[in-house]
Amino acid sequence: MFIHVNDVTILDDYKLHLRFSNGVKGVVDLQGELYGEVFEPLRDPGLFRQVFLTSRTIEWPNGADFAPEFLLSLVQIPEPVAA
Repeated sequence: MFIHVNDVTILDDYKLHLRFSNGVKGVVDLQGELYGEVFEPLRDPGLFRQVFLTSRTIEWPNGADFAPEFLLSLVQIPEPVAA
């Protein structure tokens, strides 16, 4: 089964609340992941807050994106999956 990000809500300090296609929801802290040529510009809070959903994951105007499976592995305090 392929995992997709279905919803994103911007929180504080490089944190996002994500909802995935498998029902998992929770907070992802990306502060420690913003390194390298594509991701370092996202350290600018103004750019980071421009995150948007694509058909499968989240992306920013500069083309940076993360695989949904990677984002799922970063979920902190996952909320229970609805039955």
